[in-house]
Amino acid sequence: MRVFRIVVAVFLLAGSVAWAGEAAPVKASKTDRCPVCGMFVAKYPDFLAQVIFKDGAYALFDGAKDMFKYLFNLKKYNPSKEPAEIAGIFVADYYNLSPTDGRRAYYVVESDVFGPMGKELIPFEKETDAQEFMKDHLGKKLLRFEEVTPELIKELQ
Repeated sequence: MRVFRIVVAVFLLAGSVAWAGEAAPVKASKTDRCPVCGMFVAKYPDFLAQVIFKDGAYALFDGAKDMFKYLFNLKKYNPSKEPAEIAGIFVADYYNLSPTDGRRAYYVVESDVFGPMGKELIPFEKETDAQEFMKDHLGKKLLRFEEVTPELIKELQ
């Protein structure tokens, strides 16, 4: 299991230098669908997450949970892309609803707030906001991007 986590960490960090500042978030259209669950993402701007590729292609999600599923299994969901081609990752900050760098965000897990697909990682740009949310909404864990594991995502299903 430890080896698996190391492999996942390397996968997520591959090309991390290339991610920094190369992409801007996109606005979801009415036709954009989550590649993981098929939901129309524009209906859920409060939970919008996105992966932007260097060539301008992108994937939009109805929540951070599906974004992580996608990243952990990129070959399944987008076989033509490699982790090194990722130019940016964005999540909607729960309090101000603006896109924030998903790699730098703080994620609250196991709170009493649910996303469009049920249990969800709730993202924040600022750690103080995440801690306040944890107190107000019974959150149990505060994680950084690199601490999110496939096992955790499975637990949230």
